[in-house]
Amino acid sequence: MMRERDPSPWSLWQKAARKSPLHHFVVQLQRDEAAVRAALTLPWSTGPVEGHINRLKLIKRQMYGRAKLDLLRIRVLHAA
Repeated sequence: MMRERDPSPWSLWQKAARKSPLHHFVVQLQRDEAAVRAALTLPWSTGPVEGHINRLKLIKRQMYGRAKLDLLRIRVLHAA
């Protein structure tokens, strides 16, 4: 379903997952079913943004939490 980005098996998966240990997870997904369907059908991805956020967090961690915005900005600009 995720690899093919096909929302058609969504309802069958929900029914099967309700009878499994994933029951609570399915209930949470049903609360925002529109977002799940959009993720399965729309071509957009937040992958590149998540990658940049991960890189910034890594730089900040390397500086032992001392990286406020001014120092972080300088370090990121010089790394690029």
